[in-house]
Amino acid sequence: MPEDAHPTPGRRHPTIDDVARLAGVSTATVSRSLNSPARVREATRLAVEQAVNQLGYTPNFGGQALASNRTNTIGAIIPTMENAIFARALQALQETLATRNVTLLVATSQYSPTHEEAQIRTLLARGVDGLVLIGNDRLPGAYQLLDARGVPFVVLWSAPADAQHPTIGFNNIAAAAEVAHNVIGHGHRDIAMIAGIAQGNDRARDRIQGVSQALAKAGLSLSPGHLIECHYTVKDAELAATQLLQSDRRPTAIICGNDVLAAGCLRAARQHGVEVPSDLSVTGFDDIELATAVFPPLATVRVPHRRMGANAGEALLGWLETGIRPASVVLPTEFVQRLSLGDAPPGRR
Repeated sequence: MPEDAHPTPGRRHPTIDDVARLAGVSTATVSRSLNSPARVREATRLAVEQAVNQLGYTPNFGGQALASNRTNTIGAIIPTMENAIFARALQALQETLATRNVTLLVATSQYSPTHEEAQIRTLLARGVDGLVLIGNDRLPGAYQLLDARGVPFVVLWSAPADAQHPTIGFNNIAAAAEVAHNVIGHGHRDIAMIAGIAQGNDRARDRIQGVSQALAKAGLSLSPGHLIECHYTVKDAELAATQLLQSDRRPTAIICGNDVLAAGCLRAARQHGVEVPSDLSVTGFDDIELATAVFPPLATVRVPHRRMGANAGEALLGWLETGIRPASVVLPTEFVQRLSLGDAPPGRR
């Protein structure tokens, strides 16, 4: 991406006059096209839509109110509010922004790229000065809109080496590989994985890749049927784990894509009379409070939730104040050994 294509804080926001000029119509026609498209001829409406997309135009409800063209608001779009995975990062982000009297607006995408793009447009329309997003997988139109609009944004939870935008996260592949390495180190050879849905979720996909790579290095692999993708709910994980526990060759260890999935796996094991960890080992990922609330407590990966949130706030505030695009940051993770991971049963090593 050319250097001048990156968002520049303070760039003048496109106006309805800009859209009208580019589309070759009046501002009244632009307004009708956006608010009452059925009242506008198709050719005109398409010309307006093309100008809107090209300019990255969104109605700015707050920008006109401030001479500085700043609303002192930052938007964050997270996949869900239904579990605590993102709560620590949001708390740290809000605390950091509050030191400069900046308000945090939060929306959810429900793990839907289409819904995320709609939320991006909504937050931009409300005049946010910057955005915090989760993961690098999103529709091309979302990135095009952000670049055209010139709003600073940072991506959390992922840290690809080839990222074209500032990221503050960790290496999901390496962290998941470390989990698998520890499981293998306990003598496990029949290993399964319950992962999040990989499509549209680079974190879930990277964790599957990390586990697969570690197994391959040990001369192992995920057997057919021993990789199940599901939604991040205890119920879905329970169903997935039940399927694995009822398979012809039951795994001795199940690696889960996060702690919520691992909790569902523990519930399934308990319902089927499978002892953890003597009969079955289970691991999680994230180290949220749930990891130590279940029994046995989960071996898991401690993710730097708060550091990601605080760093994101500092990066955006600095970008807005200086106009200098921040560098990406890769944070460390830590494997945490707990009672849910034990040695493979005798005869299965």
